[in-house]
This record gives sequence, structure tokens and C-alpha cells, in this order.
Amino acid sequence: MNRLSGNARSAPDTCRCRNDRLGARIGRSARRFGRDEDGVLVGFGVFLILMMLMVGGLGVDIMRFELTRSNLQHTLDRAVLAAADLDQELDAEGVVNDYFYKSNLSGYLTSVTVDQGLNYKEVSATAEMEMNTQIIHMMGINSLQAPAAGAAAESVDGVEISLVLDISGSMNSNSRMTNLRVAAKDFVGTMLNSSPEGDVSVSIVPYATQVNIGPTLAQHFNLTDEHDYSHCVDFSWWDFNTTTISTIDSLQRTGPFDPWYTAERNLSLPVCSENLNAEVLAYSMNQATLESYIDNLGVGGNTSIDLGVKWGAALLDPTMNPVVNDMISDGDVDAAFAHLPTPYDDDVLKVLVVMSDGENTAQYYLNDDYQDGMTDVWYYEGYVSGTYRRIYSIKSGATYYYKQPSGSNAYWYSPYYGLEPFGGSDAQRLSFPQLFHQASNRYIAYELYDGIWSSSYASSYWRSYAYSYVGSNTKDSRTDAICQAAKDSGVIIFTIGFEAPWGGRKVLQACASSHGHYFDVDGIEISDAFASIASSISKLRLIQ
Repeated sequence: MNRLSGNARSAPDTCRCRNDRLGARIGRSARRFGRDEDGVLVGFGVFLILMMLMVGGLGVDIMRFELTRSNLQHTLDRAVLAAADLDQELDAEGVVNDYFYKSNLSGYLTSVTVDQGLNYKEVSATAEMEMNTQIIHMMGINSLQAPAAGAAAESVDGVEISLVLDISGSMNSNSRMTNLRVAAKDFVGTMLNSSPEGDVSVSIVPYATQVNIGPTLAQHFNLTDEHDYSHCVDFSWWDFNTTTISTIDSLQRTGPFDPWYTAERNLSLPVCSENLNAEVLAYSMNQATLESYIDNLGVGGNTSIDLGVKWGAALLDPTMNPVVNDMISDGDVDAAFAHLPTPYDDDVLKVLVVMSDGENTAQYYLNDDYQDGMTDVWYYEGYVSGTYRRIYSIKSGATYYYKQPSGSNAYWYSPYYGLEPFGGSDAQRLSFPQLFHQASNRYIAYELYDGIWSSSYASSYWRSYAYSYVGSNTKDSRTDAICQAAKDSGVIIFTIGFEAPWGGRKVLQACASSHGHYFDVDGIEISDAFASIASSISKLRLIQ
């Protein structure tokens, strides 16, 4: 039988002792853990992880929001820019809607506003998209609103118009002048009323055989001074290669003569019309003045499209600016036009509108020997033996032949010759301009000199030798040249063939900026042509 020593323990007692020691160690460790502050870091770490998840989720939603907003804004910006383009022929609001439709954003466009006039267009739009959130909805934010807004505008700084109108004799036919007046006034009204005051200037250049610029404009040029009866200029062929007209170089003033009719004292049809209703009206923005001017335009003479375009283009040329400022100082032009005509490289629309019912015909001018100097004709006007007389004394050799006008004819006056002019020292020797201004070439040849010289010599001297002419073919070439010079400078040219013959239509078509800038009309259709031109001008932008 085995005996246990006094120190020996049984197996169960041994296990119990070991468990007690393990429990004590765990208790001590738990008490130490409870007292240890390092446990706070674990909690904070968990908090940080949760916050990072939330911020990351917010970032994802914000990134999605910004991408959505940027796409919406980019589409809107492109749409309003395209719609505001002055070259854009489509409806501005329709352009914006089309951009959104093709970007699958049609439902988000909220408004489109268009403001446009003759020389400007402004388009503004707004849009808004609601985006559902994916992460931050846990924070109570279920959606974000993505707004977009923008505006675009394009404009030109002004519109300068030269309205070049045919007032030749054929404009009296078929109510052409009546129809022109209505159309031209409507055009002027449209131009002036569709743009802020001062942004549109209108010059009207009526032309027939010549262009009468009138004394108001003529005083600012260096016209020759043989007379002041007329204010037209005879140009040389090279002058039509440029839009400029010098204010310094001498310009040959057109002689005051009538090569067509037999008339004395009141010329029937002088080459340069002295009718105040045929003068150029330069740089106006007064609608009432322009309309009254159009209503009172005179009619008569041949057709010189080349001269009309020459002056019309010159009034748009920037070298005319000193003239404009001088006219402002004289009170003849509004001070708002001090900057006109603007340089060609400015963002300004320069427009020529050229109308004709015919084709270029002969333009007459005096030959050099007949421009100035004294004739062998004296004129006396006064009482003779109590009777008021008008007597011409024509010198031939050493003898003076006397003739007294009677109505449209002249006849011998007794005594019919003498050794001095009738009226003596009171008689006035006439210069060529004075004689031509008082009597037509036919009258001088057939009524004054016929019977003194042979009829054929008198006719040759006062007609064939006195003046020459520029023919239609040459004038067609000159028209081509000045139209091309204007177009090369950036001027937009519209032309209207108003019941014009083939030759005139051909020249006008070549002059226009393009085939679409030419109009061939009859009767009241001329109003439609001017209305179309007004509409076209409002859509044009001059790109230099």
C-alpha cells in the first residue's frame, strides 16, 4: 500500500491550483487594461475611419455634381455663343434648343432670352439639373441642384450706309420714282429705328449724267474756280481704281453746259444739274430730313453708275474724316459722327446700296480750251430808248453782230453790226462758263452764230470742238473698277436692277458683293428688295 508524503497533493487539487493562478493573472491584466489610457486611440481610430468613409462619399458625390454642372454649363456656353453669332441665319432660340437636344439635355433648359437689332445680337440662357446623391444621402442630402447660366453678345460698332440712287430721266417712266421714294423711305426708317441713335449714318448720292455734291460738301474739296455754277467733278479713268477722293489735289469742276437742247437763260438739261433736289446728302441720322429729301428728289439726265458708286464709296472712305469734322464745325453734320468714316479695319459695317433703272450712257464734259477764258460774245441787259432789251454782240473779225433773243429764238437787231459791242462799256464780255451757263451749245451755234459763220462751222465749233464724252463701254469698265476697289476695302455692296435693261443688269450684278447681293425687280417689288437688304444688313458682320 503506497503512502503519500506530507507534501504530496492529489491530482484534482493540483488542477485547481493552476486555474486559480490563471484567473488571478487574467484579473490582474484586466485591471491593468482598465487603468491603461491607450485604449482611447483605438476608439478615435474607429471614428477617423468612419469620417474618412463619409468624406470620401461626399467627394464622390461632389465630383459627380461638378462633372454634371460642367457639362451643363459647357453646353449652354457653346449654345449661346453660336446663337449670338451675327452670321447665324437660324433663329437664336432654336439654336440654343438644338444644342441642348443634341446633348440629351433638353429637359434642363429653363429659359432663353434674345435681344437683337441692326448691328448687335445678345443671347442669354439658364439651365438647371437635379442630381441624386449616392453617399451623402445618409447625411440627409438626397439631391444636389446643378445650375448653369450664361450670355453671349456680338455687335458691330456702327453701320455706315451710302444709298446711291438713279435719278436719270427714265425714272419718270412707269411710276418708278414714286415706287423708289416709298421703298427708300421705308429702308431709311428700318435702318435708323433698329439701332441705337448715332450708330447708323446714311448718305444719299443721287446720280444722273453727273453727281452734284452741292456747295455744302464741295467747299471742303479743291474744285477748280472757273465758275461756281455747278458742283460736279470730272474724274479721270485712274480715279476709279480707288475709293478715295483727295481734298487737297485740284479737282476739275464740271462745266455748266447743256449739249442736248436749244435753250437760253434757263438751260433745259445741264450736264451737272443745278437743281437743289439733286444734291448729295451726306452723313445724316435724321429720319425726317432723309425722308423729305427723298420725296423731293428731281429727275433728268443720262445714267452714270460709275460716278454714283465713286462718290458713294468715297463717303465711306476713312480719308473723308477731316471733311466730316469740318462739316460738324459748320453745323452741317451731327457731332455724334465725329469718328466717321471709321477705318476699314474697325468692326464697323460699311454698306453701299446701288440702284439703277438703266445702263451707263454717255457722260459729256467740256474740252480744256472751253473750260475757261473769254469768248467773243458780249451781253447787254438794260433799257434802249425806253425799252428793256437783252442784246448779244458777237465779234467776227473787226465787226460786232447784234442779236436780240425773242422767246426761244434770236433775230437780227437793227443796226445789226457795229465797231463796238452793243451797250458799249456797259456790255459784259462773257467767259466760256458764263456763256455756257446762259445759253446751250445748240443755241449758241444755231441762234447766235448761224448767219455770222456757216451753219456747219458754227455747229462744229460750239458742239463738236467744245465738248467730248465718255462712252458707255468705258463707263462700264470704270464701274467695275470702283466697285472692285470698294469690295477690296471691305465694303458690302448691294445692287438693284429696277426694270433695267440687260446691259445695266450685267454691270450691277458684277458690282454686287455676290450673286445674292443683287436684286432684279419690277414695279412695287423694289420695296421688297430694299426690305430684304435691310434684313440682310441686320445679319451681317464685317470681318476685317
